Amino acid sequence: MTTATRDPIAPPSGLLLLAEARALWETGAGIAMWPLLQLAPRGDGHPVLVLPGLVAGDGSTLVLRRYLCSRGYDAHGWGLGRNFGPREGVEDGMLALLKSLCEKSGQKVSLIGWSLGGVYARLLASAQPELVRNVVTLGSPFSGSPRATNAWRVYEGVSGQSSHDPRRMKFVQPTPPVPTTSIFSRTDGVVAWRCSLEKPGPQAENIEVVASHLGLGAHPAVLYAVADRLAQQEGGWKPFNRGLLGPLVYPDPARKA
Repeated sequence: MTTATRDPIAPPSGLLLLAEARALWETGAGIAMWPLLQLAPRGDGHPVLVLPGLVAGDGSTLVLRRYLCSRGYDAHGWGLGRNFGPREGVEDGMLALLKSLCEKSGQKVSLIGWSLGGVYARLLASAQPELVRNVVTLGSPFSGSPRATNAWRVYEGVSGQSSHDPRRMKFVQPTPPVPTTSIFSRTDGVVAWRCSLEKPGPQAENIEVVASHLGLGAHPAVLYAVADRLAQQEGGWKPFNRGLLGPLVYPDPARKA
């Protein structure tokens, strides 16, 4: 189960949606802070599959993937073009790629999913946990109302499917049986942040950042947190250490709204 409340969750306000323009600044900040971000723990070379958000493609995750490669990971895009929802062949294509990466590397694969991509990551980890090392989601709506976003009409329009899919959400909402981190922002202008809350557990946590939805994939605080989470040894998971700058960079995700 997740931490979704019984009260209806409304989509982010129009003001927050307009504030998504700050994603350009956040991307610039991520690039400008590249040298400092090299202080993040170095990886062990295991494969990482990065899944894009709705109507986005591999170009949207380029900064994140290049950063992970610079920290020693074997980062891959999903290679399925733009993400127009779970159309025919999409889920099979992702599963085939996951299996291929495992077979070629001889290692489990970490999954990073941005927005809708995080929903896919949770589906894959639930279906094939023996192939997955970690799951990290960025602003992903895996709990609460499927219409508590400002993108549900776009989803239904491009996918041809209803945003309300009980069959699929039955596998998405429970925490995957692998180390799982949800990175979210209370200033997300697309997805209501409560829909991205994971129930903390022995291998599950939330990390809060102050960011736009569209900037999550290049925000310096997100880049560092992702690298830190992926650097943990298998079987040695520990919760994220917010450090001295926690209140400013990584607010307490458990604080009251």
